Amino acid sequence: MELDGLEYAEAINEEQLRQIMNRYGEDIWNYIYFLTKNSDQADELTQEVFIKCYYRIGTYRGASSLKTWLFTIARNTVFSYRKSRFFRSGQWGGMQPLPSTDQARPENVIGQAGVSRSAEMEYLGNQQVDEIWRMIMSLPDKLREVLVLDLKAELSVKEIAGLIRISPGTVKSRLHLARHKIQDRLRGME
Repeated sequence: MELDGLEYAEAINEEQLRQIMNRYGEDIWNYIYFLTKNSDQADELTQEVFIKCYYRIGTYRGASSLKTWLFTIARNTVFSYRKSRFFRSGQWGGMQPLPSTDQARPENVIGQAGVSRSAEMEYLGNQQVDEIWRMIMSLPDKLREVLVLDLKAELSVKEIAGLIRISPGTVKSRLHLARHKIQDRLRGME
């Protein structure tokens, strides 16, 4: 079953929802995690995004890609959640470490090189990746968001601009600044 033609759909079935979740679930979870810095909230809010997708597919008209539409729902869901009484009561929670790369989420950033690596090399590689993600997570929200959308979600500058409602020039500027800050921190580690 294909996902073509969803911009004309008034409803989707469970199989189509499963396909959407399989195709975009990890990206949506990662994006929400990078906005909330909390894996439990990312789990909960990701479920909410796909529930909204199921019930609101009739509002999708194909003006953007399905992925961008889902990211918009995710972003709005996170910001609505932040405004809720739960957030205002101070129970939003602090930053949690990223799940280890051997768990289902997120994908191994290093990738599959096609060669077997020693346990020491694997550990050192994972440590470097974890340190880089810690640096990214410490960036100001505006810089972190565009960098994650670029690196993890692989959205274009135009898609990012539309999603967070800023100009493409501002996206480019924030991406440049975020990359520059990470590069400076990496140079400081050497």
